[in-house]
Amino acid sequence: MRTTLAGYQGLLISLALFLVFVASPVRALESNAYRSEVLTARLIVAEAGIAPGSQFLSAGLKIELEEGWKAYWRSPGEVGLPPEIDWEGSTNLESVDMLWPAPTRFRAFGIENFGYAKQVIFPLQLRLANSDRAAELKGLVDLLICSNVCIPERFELTLPVPLGTGVDAKAATDIATWAARVPVAGPESAIAVSGASLKQDQALVVQMTRPSGWNNPDLFPEFGAGSAFGAPDIRLTSDRTGLWASIPILALSEEQTSLRITVVDEGVAVTFDDVNTTDVVPAPPYASETSQDRGQFFPILLLSFLGGLILNAMPCVLPVLSIKFGSALRMKNRSLSQLRAGFLATAVGTVAFMWVLALAVIALQTLGYAVGWGVQFQNAYFLIALILVVGLFAANLFGVFEISLPSSWMVRLSGRFGRGYAEDFSTGALAAILATPCSAPLLGTAIAFALSGTTGDILAVFTAMGIGLALPYILVAAWPGFLSRLPKPGPWMISVKIVLGLLLAGTVAWLCWVLIGVTSPTLTGLVLLGLGLIVLAARAYQVQPRNGLLWGMTAVLGMTLAAPALLPKSSDDVTASITSYWVEFDRSRIAREVSQGKTVFVDVTADWCITCKANKTLVLDREPVLGALGEEGVIAMRADWTRPDAKIQSYLEAHGRYAIPLNIVYGPDAPEGIILSELLSADAVLEALSAANLSAVRKR
Repeated sequence: MRTTLAGYQGLLISLALFLVFVASPVRALESNAYRSEVLTARLIVAEAGIAPGSQFLSAGLKIELEEGWKAYWRSPGEVGLPPEIDWEGSTNLESVDMLWPAPTRFRAFGIENFGYAKQVIFPLQLRLANSDRAAELKGLVDLLICSNVCIPERFELTLPVPLGTGVDAKAATDIATWAARVPVAGPESAIAVSGASLKQDQALVVQMTRPSGWNNPDLFPEFGAGSAFGAPDIRLTSDRTGLWASIPILALSEEQTSLRITVVDEGVAVTFDDVNTTDVVPAPPYASETSQDRGQFFPILLLSFLGGLILNAMPCVLPVLSIKFGSALRMKNRSLSQLRAGFLATAVGTVAFMWVLALAVIALQTLGYAVGWGVQFQNAYFLIALILVVGLFAANLFGVFEISLPSSWMVRLSGRFGRGYAEDFSTGALAAILATPCSAPLLGTAIAFALSGTTGDILAVFTAMGIGLALPYILVAAWPGFLSRLPKPGPWMISVKIVLGLLLAGTVAWLCWVLIGVTSPTLTGLVLLGLGLIVLAARAYQVQPRNGLLWGMTAVLGMTLAAPALLPKSSDDVTASITSYWVEFDRSRIAREVSQGKTVFVDVTADWCITCKANKTLVLDREPVLGALGEEGVIAMRADWTRPDAKIQSYLEAHGRYAIPLNIVYGPDAPEGIILSELLSADAVLEALSAANLSAVRKR
């Protein structure tokens, strides 16, 4: 069929050239016109009638669109519908082949779509049942067109075709012009696919060659109904003959067909059917044409430093503060030089963890995984290890036992680093770990720059962030006299340590709640039981009768007994406790709702994101925002990223974000979305809701 259609394209083009210079003009053969406020549609036929012995007619569905309106290609992208024509009522018509001119890429509602603007003619090859009879074409057209809103159109076009000879030059030329834009088959072109790979179901990587050189190429993959792809990252060789492209996979159909790729360049369109893929993903060998502006590097480093500094004042600071104050109390009786060295060791521990995190990110990216800020809290093993570590710190503050290294280790460490500095180092690292669930203002921009940049960008940004987070330790190391303002050691320190221990015990409870969301209540209960046994075992080997023992045993027993209370609520309870207007995240639904004049509020959150919980408690679940989200015409959509979710990951990346919270408001007046700050305020949310749908505001 592809060869037949290619021949049809060539025939039309030759016919059009002949008609321009030779043929006499005849009356145009076209159907009744369907007109609405946004489009005009009609059927046109190149021939003036059915010539004796003719089996085919060259026709076209001509659609003219008003400014800003678009129709869709056969594969519309993540949302949309291609045009469909039902020829059931036609006479003397055996079959119809509809050709699809190469599309252009456009964005609607923050989503990549493929289609046509202003005007399009879909060439139609009509096969007649009888060449000696007149025909009547009746096409029932279903068409979806979109601007800030989408409108489904359904109309019938009727065109009687009598017997006769002659050709309409203008119609033939118009049809031939659009037929020339229909992609040819890959083997018929000088372009070749040299490789295609699926990258962890996250991206499609394609390599192509064109000996004559690429100009401004674009790629449109098709992988079955329901599959959708984002904007490609296209890179060319220095001689512009080689192409490498990585195309994000936004959704994959459960019933995947063979992979088809259409490549469009200036004046050229080629479709490759049945493209074979491998698991071997070639690295990009060329520089990105859309590489980051290196002039942003130093401003981004400043943002990274400030973002790390602001983390010290974020909602997740409570467990971190307990570690910082505990560190200060422990160091109070040291000499001046020991104080400075201790706090510097804590600062180094903080920065060192950021280096470890940066290296882990680089390694995961190299292996083809998508990563983001705080995603380690989606990993059950990480959460279990953190619960045990923080639980032991809490038990230590309660006085159940003292954390200390074996004496032989202490001697070696004292000789090399000074007594106690290994503990200071680990304290700084733990403080950094507990700060990572937060996304501070300015941090989102810095993280996006790093994760979309080079290895050097990642290391530089994470280093600057670590220095900002460690700045309080560095300042105390520079001016240790600050500690002299604390009260002298005494019984009050026991009470403070108990309070700090309770803060860490609360952190353990929160981590358990996150673990339940990631795994199950049963596993979380077993982890708590294991923590209790470890603490009891440590106590058995290091019996030190103190008043804090009672507090420690009570805390451990309380955490163990609290395991049933951490069980998730039943589905009925959850439904009752969550406001009914929150719906599950569905990226394709955003466009559908906005196209009907509605406003969509998207909240990307996770159980481990403390900033998200603060936004929910202080803004989203309180009036007046609570009432505004529940109004008619407003869709409140929540994307839960507690567990890994490729769809949510791709949604974040599409907006250049690698950290949460992310809150976006869509509406007829904001089809690309209004992105809100990480820290929400009621005024900002209400203002965005109004700006996204001004017509709804006027009606109220």
